[in-house]
Amino acid sequence: MPQTNEKPGLIEIFLIYLRLGCLCFGGPIAHMGYFRDEFVNRRKWLDDASYAELLGLCQFVPGPSSSQLGFAIGWHRGGLSGACAAWLGFTLPSALIMIGFAYGLFALEDSIGALTHGLLIAAVAVVANATLGLGNKLCPDLPRIAIAVFAAALVLNLPGNLTPVCVILVGALIGQWLKPVMQVKNPVVTISRYSIGKIFLFGALALYGLLLTLSLLMEPSTPGAIYALHYRAGALVFGGGHVVLPLLNDTIVAGGLVSEENFLSGYSAAQALPGPLFTLSAFLGTLGAGTNPAAVGGVLALVAIFLPGLLLLIGLLPFWGVIRQKQWAQAGLTGANAAVVGLLIAALIHPVWTHGIQTVTDLGIGFLAFFALYRYKLPAWLVVLSCGVAGYIFY
Repeated sequence: MPQTNEKPGLIEIFLIYLRLGCLCFGGPIAHMGYFRDEFVNRRKWLDDASYAELLGLCQFVPGPSSSQLGFAIGWHRGGLSGACAAWLGFTLPSALIMIGFAYGLFALEDSIGALTHGLLIAAVAVVANATLGLGNKLCPDLPRIAIAVFAAALVLNLPGNLTPVCVILVGALIGQWLKPVMQVKNPVVTISRYSIGKIFLFGALALYGLLLTLSLLMEPSTPGAIYALHYRAGALVFGGGHVVLPLLNDTIVAGGLVSEENFLSGYSAAQALPGPLFTLSAFLGTLGAGTNPAAVGGVLALVAIFLPGLLLLIGLLPFWGVIRQKQWAQAGLTGANAAVVGLLIAALIHPVWTHGIQTVTDLGIGFLAFFALYRYKLPAWLVVLSCGVAGYIFY
C-alpha cells in the first residue's frame, strides 16, 4: 500500500488525535481498530506491515497499549514532538472529564450516594467481563490457568504494596519453566527502521529503571507518593488497561490516599468515556494528591502513569526485531500475562465484589449488566450509565 510522504504539522497531528480521543469508545482493542482505519486505510501514514510491527511492540511491553500505539504512529510521522502531540490529543478529552468528575465528588459527595452505588455495581460487571476476556486470550491452556489461579491465591492471602509486583515476576519465572508445555508461537517479525541516538535511547531506559526503583522504595505515606505509585502501576501493567485496577487499589487505596468507594466509582465512570482507561489517574490525582488547585495533582498523576510505557517504547523500539524473536522473552511475557489474569481475579473478589454487591437487588443489577456486556456486547459506557440510573431508581 503506498504511503503519503507529506509530513503533517504538530497542530494537525494534535487535532486528528483529539478527534479520535473524543470518538474512540470501546477499550484498547477498539482503539487499535480506529487507528488502523484512520492511519493505514484513510491517511496512509504507514502500511499494514509497519502497523502490525508497532502493534506487536505495544502489546509486548508494559503500559497502555493503545496509547503507546498512538504515540508510536505520531512519532512515525512527526518525530518525537509529533508523538507527544498525538498522546496529548488522544488523552485530553477523557482526562478533562475525569478531573471534572473528581470536582463533582468534592461538591456533591453527600448527595450522589445512589449514583456511586450504581457505579460500584457496574464495576463488578466490567471487571468480570474483562477477566473472562483476558482469561480466554491469555490463559488458553492448563499451565497458564494454573499460573493465574496461583497468582490470585497469593494476592488474596498475602496482601501488600509489592505483592502484585512479585506475582508478575513469579509468573514470568514460571513461564520460563513451563515454556515446553505452553503454546508459545514464534512470531513473524519485520525489521524496525527507527533510528534513535544512542544517548537518548539509553537515557530513556535508564530513566525508566531509576524511576521504577524509586517508586518501589517509596511508602504511600511519603509526600508526593501518589505520583510514584501511579508510575509504578504504569510500569507494571501487562494485558490491558483493566489491570491498572488491582495495581492502584493495592497502593492508592491501601495507603489511604483515596477511599475504596471513590476509587471504584472513578474506575467505573472511566468505562463510560472514550480514550484510554489510564485517565482514571487524573481522577485519583485530583481527588487524593492534596494540591491547590486540585487539578494540578490530576495532571501530574496522569503524566506519571503514562510516562513509563512511553519511556520503554522509546528505548526498545530499535531493538524490537531482535527481542521479539527470543524464546525467553516470549515465555516470560506469557507467564507474566497469565499472572495478570490472576491479579484481576483477586481484584474481582476483593474489593470489587465486596463493595459492589451488598443485596439481592445489587446481584440482580450486576448480573444483568454483565450479561449485557458479555452476551450482547453492549458498549461499556451504556452499561455504566444504565447502572448509575438504576442506582438512583433503587436507592
